[in-house]
Amino acid sequence: MANESDLNSTFPAVHDTQWTSSFVLFIKATIMGTIIIASIFGNLLVIVSVMRHRKLRIITNYYVISLALADMLVAMFAMTFNASVQIFGKWLFGYYMCDVWNSLDVYFSTASILHLCCISVDRYYAIVKPLKYTLNMTKKVVALMILNTWLSPAVISFLPIFMGWYTTEENLVFRANNPDDCEFIVNKPYAVISSSISFWIPCSIMIFMYLAIFREANKQEKDMYNRHGAALLLHQNNTNGDMLSNSGGSSKTLTLHEINQDLHHTPTRERNISKMKREHKAARTLGIIMGTFILCWLPFFLWYDIVSLCTICEKNCPPQVVAIVFWIGYFNSTLNPLIYAYFNRDFREAFKNTLQCAFCSLCRRPPSNLDFIDNRRPSIRYEDRTRSIYSETYLKHVDRRSSDFGSSL
Repeated sequence: MANESDLNSTFPAVHDTQWTSSFVLFIKATIMGTIIIASIFGNLLVIVSVMRHRKLRIITNYYVISLALADMLVAMFAMTFNASVQIFGKWLFGYYMCDVWNSLDVYFSTASILHLCCISVDRYYAIVKPLKYTLNMTKKVVALMILNTWLSPAVISFLPIFMGWYTTEENLVFRANNPDDCEFIVNKPYAVISSSISFWIPCSIMIFMYLAIFREANKQEKDMYNRHGAALLLHQNNTNGDMLSNSGGSSKTLTLHEINQDLHHTPTRERNISKMKREHKAARTLGIIMGTFILCWLPFFLWYDIVSLCTICEKNCPPQVVAIVFWIGYFNSTLNPLIYAYFNRDFREAFKNTLQCAFCSLCRRPPSNLDFIDNRRPSIRYEDRTRSIYSETYLKHVDRRSSDFGSSL
């Protein structure tokens, strides 16, 4: 009897444990699947929107398109394999594909980070050195920079991983005996070199660039407001002089007033101020992107270097912590399109227009071969439109003949 009661008390506990683990697995799969889908479609929306809207086809957005492509590939080739390991608890694709996954993960993540570094350099020249921007940031230079961001990550990804230089001898032997295990264990030299190229050096460059950008942006805004305040004061003094003068003001006062109006209402000045405000707003948006990037990737690279340089820390690190820092870094690829949509009005309008066109094209009935769709009169058939044009032409001809006949009388 005692044994039966023990079994009856054990089965509900086992059932509850299985139900809890299944629920946690479902929540985990839902979160990871949502991040992957949002990253793919969000970055695809960025690419399509820039290609469809001429207003977004500026030099800076060449980097943005390339960044969106890198983030989308991170979701497709890095997040998906990692999600399979987290869901099934083991590696399902064999020894060779483990090296492929690790290489693609390092490659696309580094490419995404290097794109952000290039964007910060582009904004630095646009705001801090605007006179040199058009001379230095030509389409050829931008193409070379983008090409470099795609080629340089291969130095720390495919070559050292496929050659086995990235890890220890013990891990190579362990992987050969356990093909279902695909942990990315690195040696100390590779950890220092790869983390420096992938994060620490680009992050230092971005911080330096954006500090210079914000200092220059604040300086330009203060100068603009000071000039505007001085112009208002001058205009006020001139107005008071006009009111005190009985003859309507001296010729010198009128001349100053006209010069003041000319200086502050010329199209060139308004264009320059509008361009400066647009550049500053873009810099703030990209500064938010950079801050988000640091918050997302800093935990991962801190863990990466600490675990690689400290053997005791590696043994005491829970696998849940490893999964969390990985997916926080991956989440950066999902956040970039959301930042564009929220903080940049041009991107927000382009996103809305692209989504409306996509949904309308899915819901709209395709036109038949008998209908002629005109942009100005979409509801008029071709025959009716031709008949109306013929009728209008005939009536004009009759009116002209009747007027000629009346004049002859």
